[in-house]
Amino acid sequence: MKIEQFKDKGLAHYSYAILSECQQEIVLVDPARDPQPYYDYAKANGARIVGVIETHPHADFVSSHLEIHQTTGATIYAHSLVGADYPHKAFDEGAEIQIGKIKLKSIHTPGHSPDGISVVLEHDGKANAVFTGDTLFIGDVGRPDLRENAGKTTAKREQLARQLYHSTREKLMKLADDVWVYPAHGAGSLCGKGLSEDNRSTIGREKIGNYALQSMSEAEFVKLMLEDQPFIPKYFEYNVAVNKQGAPAFQVSIEGVKILGSNYTPEEGALIIDGRDQLTFKRGHLKNAINIQEGDKFETWLGSIVAPGEPYYLVADNEEKLSSLITKAAKIGYESFIRGAFVIDGTIDEVINPTIDLNAFKQAPDRYTIIDVRNESEVDGQTFFSNAINIPLPQLRERTGEVPTHKPVVVHCAGGYRSAAGTSIVAAALPGVKVLDLSEAVNQFK
Repeated sequence: MKIEQFKDKGLAHYSYAILSECQQEIVLVDPARDPQPYYDYAKANGARIVGVIETHPHADFVSSHLEIHQTTGATIYAHSLVGADYPHKAFDEGAEIQIGKIKLKSIHTPGHSPDGISVVLEHDGKANAVFTGDTLFIGDVGRPDLRENAGKTTAKREQLARQLYHSTREKLMKLADDVWVYPAHGAGSLCGKGLSEDNRSTIGREKIGNYALQSMSEAEFVKLMLEDQPFIPKYFEYNVAVNKQGAPAFQVSIEGVKILGSNYTPEEGALIIDGRDQLTFKRGHLKNAINIQEGDKFETWLGSIVAPGEPYYLVADNEEKLSSLITKAAKIGYESFIRGAFVIDGTIDEVINPTIDLNAFKQAPDRYTIIDVRNESEVDGQTFFSNAINIPLPQLRERTGEVPTHKPVVVHCAGGYRSAAGTSIVAAALPGVKVLDLSEAVNQFK
């Protein structure tokens, strides 16, 4: 038996291939949008993929379960509460999959979602591991506030928090202490609020070190689960719907994106997502462009700033990066909203952003309107400027009307990445207003 873990760094997502060496058969758990790594793994091991388990309809990424079924004939397994629109076999409480000496057993563990399951792996009759999806993470548990308006089966956050209390204590914590825990996410995921950098643990270690598994009443647990959760990106509800239906084939979707000629000029008023680095962007960019820099978190911020179904153009400074941006957009199902993608080759001087005079700002910060685009929980923990107005970046496009315009505007975040996007949003919405990015200089005020 082998367990292979696959990591998507940008989405902090873990997926798994469980290989029965005696049968040369593989069952996948929570696969990412691109199925090729799983095909490569199967080929390298001379094995075939016979099953795909979805622990729940994921909110933060699009799964390739339907494509893998269509390509390999593998059976998809999901809980009946999902109400899945794709061909599948119900994998409810007590259901089992047998491959060689491996038995995979479903336990219904609602809490993050009403239809969530965990999968216990038994080898030679002994529980060896549990794949916990988004129910139990390393150092945390799944947030219960994502399914009030998404999926066939919905539930209020308070109800899900209570279910999570019982799922962890009456099911997962009843497993032996030496059972390995393999979650669907790690540090950086927005599906929890305090995930560890570790990529696996044991039930025993989590009983000791996971704050959410400590002794407390149900009421105390519910209160703890409902406070200080991260923001909910715009794309989460959309991804639940896509995963319930099953996404179109990854490569076909990628190839369907229209590639335009270099330095293309979009129509007036078009939304443009410019993935170039912030210094290049500020030296010159197209009107209405929003600067979401190509990087590990591009897809998260794309889906937090741009609403599902909203058409946009995608821009990079070379073909390789443009391809990367399209691929990242596809990981959250946003490739279908791309009106066209193109490279900016050379200098675009349609809009040039002014540079902040840091000394002038330090001497008289009250002469500026300061916009803090960090999340509310971050601001509660540390305020850099007493006169700053907090408008979290995911809400900024809808709330630029709240920005006072009688002074120059300075935008800041915690390190410079989000402020680049925020500055571009405010500048596009308030033409004629001087909008400045504090960028990495914010570190001088901590």
